[in-house]
Amino acid sequence: MFIPKANRIAVFSYLFREGVCVVKKDTVSPTHPQIEGATNLEVLNLMKSLQSKGYVRITFSWQHNYCYLTPEGIEYLRGYLALPAEIVPATHKKAPSRPDGRDRDDEKFAGEGKPAFRGGNDREYRSREGGFGRGGGM
Repeated sequence: MFIPKANRIAVFSYLFREGVCVVKKDTVSPTHPQIEGATNLEVLNLMKSLQSKGYVRITFSWQHNYCYLTPEGIEYLRGYLALPAEIVPATHKKAPSRPDGRDRDDEKFAGEGKPAFRGGNDREYRSREGGFGRGGGM
């Protein structure tokens, strides 16, 4: 299938920027929801082509193709788009570490709490005086 170079570059740059791409199995959709200018069929065929070369791993679920960029695909797209080695996809960036949690008050959790929830003898919510259903009557 002939795909214009502008659309091919748009799809490849989106895939490299995000590291993943979701493509619905809909060949008649006029546009792809995340990529400007490219049709859904063009994105689907480009992902299929990249998969056959080993640059993308595709998982199919519920009429959607989930395309994941492989390390070989990163190198290929870096060469195709002429990007420096410092730029990496969003899936390969380190997430900022979580800040240290605050100290909890041990007094808050040391108490007995409500006896019904701590296994106490006072079981108001589940008394033994009958009821309806299995094993609830006399």
